[in-house]
Amino acid sequence: MEKKMDIGMVGMAVMGSNLALNMADHGFDVACYNYTPDLTEKVLREHPHKHMHGFFNLQEFVDSLQKPRRIMLLIMAGEPVDSMIEQLTPLLEPGDIILDGGNSYFGDTRRRQTKLQQAGIHYFGVGISGGENGARRGPCIMPGGDKEAYEFVRPVYEAVAAKADGQPCCSYIGPDGAGHYVKMVHNGIEYADMQLIAEAYLLLKYAGGYSNRQIAEIVHQWNQGELRSFLIGITADIFAEDDDAGGQLLDKIVDSAGQKGTGRWTSIEALRQGVNISLITAACNARVMSNLLSERQELGRIIQPACAETKIDGDFVEMVRQSLYLGKIAAYAQGFALYRSADVHYGWQLDLGQIAAIFRAGCIIQADFLNRITAAFTASPQLDNLLQDTFFAGKVNENLAALRQTVASAVQLGIPVPALACAVEYIDALRGTPLGANLIQAQRDYFGAHTFKRIDKEGSFHHEWQKNF
Repeated sequence: MEKKMDIGMVGMAVMGSNLALNMADHGFDVACYNYTPDLTEKVLREHPHKHMHGFFNLQEFVDSLQKPRRIMLLIMAGEPVDSMIEQLTPLLEPGDIILDGGNSYFGDTRRRQTKLQQAGIHYFGVGISGGENGARRGPCIMPGGDKEAYEFVRPVYEAVAAKADGQPCCSYIGPDGAGHYVKMVHNGIEYADMQLIAEAYLLLKYAGGYSNRQIAEIVHQWNQGELRSFLIGITADIFAEDDDAGGQLLDKIVDSAGQKGTGRWTSIEALRQGVNISLITAACNARVMSNLLSERQELGRIIQPACAETKIDGDFVEMVRQSLYLGKIAAYAQGFALYRSADVHYGWQLDLGQIAAIFRAGCIIQADFLNRITAAFTASPQLDNLLQDTFFAGKVNENLAALRQTVASAVQLGIPVPALACAVEYIDALRGTPLGANLIQAQRDYFGAHTFKRIDKEGSFHHEWQKNF
């Protein structure tokens, strides 16, 4: 009898082919299928592997798998996923497992899981981070679905995942859409992290007057300390990269950034849940503004530049470094506050310490200080906000003055730093200062009789406001 395959991979583009090769390297027999046969043929021709086998008929692909069948989809999110599910469902049996490893919206994952559950098929939303290299050498994996069925896929995922301190950067996240939700917010944090680094670049170059080469050295030094992370590391490389045509490549790239939607989904979901993730939203808006190239050029000729230069005292590079670090803390605090809210809202029982632990390697937001986040939520699993942790509260107090000075200087110089500015506002709002909400509630009661609460009495009150002017 012909040996059955351990797992099937649908989608032989960059992510699917590299993850399939990763699985094959770990001794798993992988059945490969793509709706266009030429892509499967190309991958097998360029990367022949004794544990990878191509199939060009969906029925034959399904029949090649051992039961319960484990089929992973790494295809474009949206309608292509629904289409593939419709094709696969009649070929599967109760107990079989479909694993969506794309960047699907978690609400779609919940819908698909409910529908497939009626047919006895297990459906998982699997967040995967790390890009092409991560898929090939070890990604961060965030599976969400039926906990008992997860045992059938756990050995594969834990084998191929990145390792941090010897532990796989893969953990069962929770039921239905939890895995894709955690990946979505991971990407939102990634947006904020990248925007903060971009703002530090603007400050160093246009306020500090440093060249790209000098910034490369500065950022490289930052990567030796508490800012050490994947993004900081690649950023140092980017500043040092020469262009074949002369000069440096960064200066030749158009000042416009794209986005695939996960950051926007994160902002929308935060509004639904009533959670402040202002840094993530600011990062999304910054990308939107970056695409207004013609409008920005026109308004640059109309609107006057900053009215005056500002004098910056002290070690400017260190001031920016401290600001970037504190901005990063605020961004992660907001992302994990959204996880906490989702845990309550959807009843997923998310382990925030474990989520932080699997982010320590393999993924785009991997950073040394995730060890501190892991420790904070391990010590206090019900921690509402990361800034309540002793270590992070201490870092706020240590770096807040630098962040204030950095943002104030940027405003005076006309350098846009929306994420850093949101970090200051977020911290100030959390530290108990008046927010003016008493006035807003009075206005709501004045025009809409929405009532208000008093500091000196229990209950809700409405006042018959007088027209005094």
